Amino acid sequence: MKMLLTGFSLLLTSLTCLADEPAPVIKDYGYFYNVPAYVSDLSQAQFKIAFDVGDGAEKGAQNNHINSLARFINMHVAHGVKPENIQLALVVHGGASVDVLENSFYKARFDKDNKTQSLIKQLLANNTQVYVCGQSATHMKVAPEQLIPGVKMALSAMTAHAQLQQQGYTLNPF
Repeated sequence: MKMLLTGFSLLLTSLTCLADEPAPVIKDYGYFYNVPAYVSDLSQAQFKIAFDVGDGAEKGAQNNHINSLARFINMHVAHGVKPENIQLALVVHGGASVDVLENSFYKARFDKDNKTQSLIKQLLANNTQVYVCGQSATHMKVAPEQLIPGVKMALSAMTAHAQLQQQGYTLNPF
């Protein structure tokens, strides 16, 4: 009985914590754990971060590497960072180049829906720039007009990272 009451108490505590958290900015993506006793005050934090994704998703699956950007946004907004203080950039290359194909082109190629499209659209709507490497895209036969609207083609991933660094973006190391 004591174990049952303890379990019930933990469940109530968990549900109470969830009820107090703000709704995620990027819906259905970017799940994270609440860390109630984090060390630093993030209310004045400002971020300009570039993420690099070269590994493609399994065909018809969501690219979880791209989901990291949603996690970053949701986690930091939930811990006091203003959404306008988060500027992210996503640089896609290699096998991930096909993950930024607009769904009709993706489906024509792989006979499956692009499960990453909704995530990319939400990221674009939330202060995120998305670039695809022109070298990889050309190699993978991805044309600019086939990209999810808002995704930009760079000369190369190297070029995109160099330009983002000049604009003050840091590179997320993972």
